[in-house]
Amino acid sequence: MSEVHVSPHPLVQHKLTLLRRTITEPKKFRELVRELTQFLLYEATLDLPLQDRPIETPLAPLVGKQIGVQIGLVPILRAGLGMVDPIIDLIPTAHVWHLGLYRDHATLEPVTYYNKLPPEVEVDLCLVLDPMLATGGSAIAAVDILKRWGAQQIKFLGLIAAPEGVAALSSAHPDVPIYLAALDDHLNHKGYIVPGLGDAGDRQFGTG
Repeated sequence: MSEVHVSPHPLVQHKLTLLRRTITEPKKFRELVRELTQFLLYEATLDLPLQDRPIETPLAPLVGKQIGVQIGLVPILRAGLGMVDPIIDLIPTAHVWHLGLYRDHATLEPVTYYNKLPPEVEVDLCLVLDPMLATGGSAIAAVDILKRWGAQQIKFLGLIAAPEGVAALSSAHPDVPIYLAALDDHLNHKGYIVPGLGDAGDRQFGTG
């Protein structure tokens, strides 16, 4: 089974409560997605390797540190888009590639409609970004695509997950750690996370 990390941070739980509210309008919703993403990124990158970097401070030379790997961001369109900029703010050297996956509402299975990966793997670590891990179908499909492409290390970052989605992703890809702000109760008959927050894409972009 995958490592599953659910953030216990008080600020994460506070902001997640604001995110879930029906009355939270799209502008505030996007701001909260941004803030929560940066908290999760902190936890997901605690094990990044470092390299020495000699520098000059105003007082003396110093051997500092710099990140020793190249990171790629793979947002699952369209809800994953809101998680890209907050990571780019902290890791401006990260590459960004987009995967377009949607869930067929009749079968609940993922359908791929867009893939913008380059011909060759250019990064050491891929972060798959999707606010909601519901059935797990889109996340599994994304990781399948990345592994066929040649990605060696992959992590999943999401805000809210259902146990069913975590179990499905863990079973299909036990080597992919999962980082979450919350693990909710269950999926309803339409495949939505309960209590969840509704459709993350609609709520970010004011559609639906």
